[in-house]
Amino acid sequence: MTDIIKGLERFDSPGKGRGLRVTTAFKVGELIFSSPAYSYVLSLKERGGYCEFCFTRKKSLARCGKCKKAFYCNVKCQKGDWAMHKLECSAMIAFRENWCPTETTRLVARILAKKKAQKERCVSEKILPIGEMQSHVEDVDNERREMNEAEIARLHRFYSKHLELPDHKDLLTLFSQVTCNGFTIEDDELSHMGTAVYPDVALINHSCLPSVIVTYNGTVAEVRAVKDMKPGDEVLISYIDLLYPTDDRNNMLRESYYFTCDCQECKSRSKDKMKLKVHKRSDPIEPDVINNMVRYARKTIREFRVLKNSKTPSELLEMCEQSLEEMGTVFHDCNVYMLHMMYQAMGICHYMGDLESAVGYGEKVLKPYSQLYPTYSLNVSSMYLKLGRLYMALDKPSMGLSALKKALAIMEVAHGKDHFYLTELRKEMAQK
Repeated sequence: MTDIIKGLERFDSPGKGRGLRVTTAFKVGELIFSSPAYSYVLSLKERGGYCEFCFTRKKSLARCGKCKKAFYCNVKCQKGDWAMHKLECSAMIAFRENWCPTETTRLVARILAKKKAQKERCVSEKILPIGEMQSHVEDVDNERREMNEAEIARLHRFYSKHLELPDHKDLLTLFSQVTCNGFTIEDDELSHMGTAVYPDVALINHSCLPSVIVTYNGTVAEVRAVKDMKPGDEVLISYIDLLYPTDDRNNMLRESYYFTCDCQECKSRSKDKMKLKVHKRSDPIEPDVINNMVRYARKTIREFRVLKNSKTPSELLEMCEQSLEEMGTVFHDCNVYMLHMMYQAMGICHYMGDLESAVGYGEKVLKPYSQLYPTYSLNVSSMYLKLGRLYMALDKPSMGLSALKKALAIMEVAHGKDHFYLTELRKEMAQK
């Protein structure tokens, strides 16, 4: 299947390589194209809340009768998923608590199974075959290579019974392709649901001033315009979180995608001053003091990320509070490093049931988010959603509805007015 996607064409983007551009005009919020996943996998922590096959969120799901681990809407979804679930079903029973492949390994296993079963290009490869996705295997550093080697070892351990595995070199390439081109499927509050590969969507290049946004309807990726686009305009998404200043963003891009961005925002650094805002004093803070605090903030964020899965919520909250107190001696509350730790603190307080404190952190984060992120940012809509639902839980319906309406306005552009999340949100608002 080598159809052309209507309104789109592949081209050589100056300085970027392969890319996509529109051949017709698109308005803000208009769907440019959608793509089913070539392959996808539900996160293990979401099992029981979502159907493994269609990613529908519902309470009454049917459990796999063999492994008792996977859940489905009905028999139709279970049968639809069997070609992939059978790769894991008996292995989970055999290995029990020792069954521990990563999400990336699980996705690669499914890609290999699909490649073997399907000889022709599928609907997610209209423009780009999966084998032609960029791998950057030659750019991988020793740390990443060791991680890929560990992934390959897991693949052999947990999947060799059901899969004919290609040679080592091909596996290294495939793991590199998935690392560079995998998409995280998220829910309306940006919680991680799973990982997928969409070859045609992977053709879209990065910009810190994106022209489109990718959202998910079940396991289907939908690409919508967040700016008015004219014929010839390149389709551009952001590969990274746009909250951070230019140097941080480009460090993220180099680390994960092996390039630096030269978009207008990276050239002008127009938002960096606000993102790195410090307190105003009659005697200005010395540059060395600011630079040292930036280093402290980056180190703390890295440490928090590492410790997040091993420390208790109370310990993590204490870490947030201590870092905020330390950074607050130099940084303004709208400084992105302060916002980062406030956002983490909000989530921890919510998890611990301290809704008032969660709201307090959320209210501090919301206004700077609205100023620093693009107009139709999912980071902003998810923050309005979280705050709106917290207000409702605290019996503050007018504040809750106000926040939910603002979330709805962004989501109508990003997800489309008929998306399941919007239908559910409108019902939620009507009940209040």
